[in-house]
Amino acid sequence: MTDWIEIIALDDIPKLGARVIKTDTMKVAVFRTGDDQVFALRDACPHRGGPLSQGIVHGTSVTCPLHNWKIDLASGEALGPDEGCTNVFATKVENGKVLLAIKADEAAA
Repeated sequence: MTDWIEIIALDDIPKLGARVIKTDTMKVAVFRTGDDQVFALRDACPHRGGPLSQGIVHGTSVTCPLHNWKIDLASGEALGPDEGCTNVFATKVENGKVLLAIKADEAAA
C-alpha cells in the first residue's frame, strides 16, 4: 500500500536545489529542477554515501559533492562510467504542495 504524504511547499525548495526530509529510517532528498520538476532520492550517493542534497542539480541529474558522481534524478542510477543506484521515491505536486509516496514497508524498513 502506498501513502501520499504532504512534505513541503514547492516554493520552499529552491530551483536547482534540494531539501531534506527525515523519516524514521533515512533521509530523503527532495530536488527541484529549473523547470519545476520534483524528484526524491535517498540522500546517500551509491558510491560512498555522500549527501546528494548538497550536490549541484543540472537538468535532471545531481552531482554528488564528495566525488562528483552524477546521479539521474528519475532513476537513481549513476551516470557515465560509474555504476550504482540509490532509492527513488515517487513525488507529485498538488496545489503548490509536494507529496511523497511512501510504501508501508519502506516507512518501517
